[in-house]
Amino acid sequence: MGDSSVATPQLLDGGELDYIVYDYLAEVTLSIMARARAKDANMGYATDFISSALKHNLPAIAKQGVKVISNAGGVNPKACGEAARVLIAEMGLDLTVAVVTGDDLLDANDLDLSNSKEMFSGEAFPKAESVVSINAYLGAFPIAQALAEGADIVITGRSVDSAVTLAACIYEFGWQPNDWDQLSSGTLAGHIIECGTQATGGNFTDWQQVVDSLDRAGYPIAEVKVDGSFDIVKPANTGGMVSVGTVSEQMLYEIGDPQAYLMPDVVCDFSQVLISQLAEDRVNVSGAIGYPATDSYKVSATYADGWRGGSLYNFCGIDADKKAEAFAELVLKRVRSVFQARQMEDFKEVSIEVMGAETHYGDFQQLESSREVVLKLAARHADAKAIAILLKEVTGLALSAPPGLSIFAGARPKPSPVVRLFSFLIPKHKLSIQIDNGQELTEFQPLSIEHSAKKKIQIKPVPAVDCQDLKGMAVVPLVTLAWARSGDKGDKANIGVIARQPEFLPYIIQSLTVDSVAKRFAHFMEKGGSEEPVECFLLPGSNAINFLIHHVLGGGGMASLRSDAQGKAYAQILLDHPIVIPEQLLDPSAETLK
Repeated sequence: MGDSSVATPQLLDGGELDYIVYDYLAEVTLSIMARARAKDANMGYATDFISSALKHNLPAIAKQGVKVISNAGGVNPKACGEAARVLIAEMGLDLTVAVVTGDDLLDANDLDLSNSKEMFSGEAFPKAESVVSINAYLGAFPIAQALAEGADIVITGRSVDSAVTLAACIYEFGWQPNDWDQLSSGTLAGHIIECGTQATGGNFTDWQQVVDSLDRAGYPIAEVKVDGSFDIVKPANTGGMVSVGTVSEQMLYEIGDPQAYLMPDVVCDFSQVLISQLAEDRVNVSGAIGYPATDSYKVSATYADGWRGGSLYNFCGIDADKKAEAFAELVLKRVRSVFQARQMEDFKEVSIEVMGAETHYGDFQQLESSREVVLKLAARHADAKAIAILLKEVTGLALSAPPGLSIFAGARPKPSPVVRLFSFLIPKHKLSIQIDNGQELTEFQPLSIEHSAKKKIQIKPVPAVDCQDLKGMAVVPLVTLAWARSGDKGDKANIGVIARQPEFLPYIIQSLTVDSVAKRFAHFMEKGGSEEPVECFLLPGSNAINFLIHHVLGGGGMASLRSDAQGKAYAQILLDHPIVIPEQLLDPSAETLK
């Protein structure tokens, strides 16, 4: 959603693509689209797919015979499909658009969802009047059926991110529902390319290697083989890079248990995946394992839960961080006096963050004081009027603030709705999925699945190493030995850590434990649930470990008041964690340490 307009023409310039796939959706995006549809029945989809991706590139797409698959339909895929057909007709092109529907359950009167339980917390279904959207995560086989029926462009509502890629593989290679390893591999290909240039140097630990060319970063291309293995490349003469590091980071991005990555079409196991550099900007990925799909779809509902608001304020000078904290407390004190006078309830939650004072580091911050900071003050309340009072009074108090306050002028912020996520499961047989090509409507016909048993790979632990005797040992930051990337899973965050060399991994595991990670993020973590606060999973194939941290994002997404509501910076916080390792392994001439 909102990706660069250079992406599609860049990919088309090479002239050798079979498919271009677009992933537009997230839970937050769906809630935004649902509000747009409520205002205008013709809205509710990714309009930039029509106005940018297609409008300026359809002639080249048609000429080259490139097929397009996208979940740009959002909560109104029919309107998106019709907009695409109108555009095609205006250009005089001969292209067939198929729309896959059946994911949107908001108005599914034949389904009683009120007794559904949240799949992680067990909470009851939210009140019907607060629900904004309800969408099942559909898989790749309906899209593959649309391709088989002659579609040139396939538009869906909520499908899993990787389904747009996997569907092309299913159609091209004739993969069946029991081809679990191939389906897992195709899913991984989609997972790696779904965030665009994050696979080609964006958000990369070694950003210094690519920063000079990221303004023209190449978008990733997956060259998939019939056995499911694939190469990741990028268009010639583009910026960024494709390396073991960039691809490994993206594989671990936003996953939990790598042996149980649940998709509608397959349960994926990425623990044994091998990632190899074949040539400059060409990386091979193989070894994904698959298991039978479950009999349920995951469904995500979003619902309104009050209001939030806040803003940023700059402070400069001696003890700027202390001035910022004092100002925040002054604002809250005044606002609460207004609440008391008007007999209003207190805030449900308040968030004060002082950027520039290392507040993201908790007990591991190193600065005692800072001369230049940005204060973020935000709050949540059941009543929008309460948030409006906060946003008004903070402006009035600026004249009473400690010295050094400056504000970048602009319109006063407004209260915005808090949108929460509610995820649950629904049996697949309860959903009716249809394919509309503009001429006729066909039902999706699931292929029969033989649920034969397949034993999961048992991962052997990494041999323990002795770091007790510090003679001949060095203490280095994690970044010296590893790449890392983090992301969100609802109110959970994951941090994938990949050893730059296989021999580094045992020492990383010895120093970087679930306890040490929990201490690093203790100031963000909330108590709740029965699970351990931090879990760690091993991926021996890629010399990696993945940490999953529970209840660490303040509710996550649009429900969070955090400046980093999606854990995007968590890997950066962890990369200075000290690791004990033999000095002899730290060869300064080694390519991985340059």
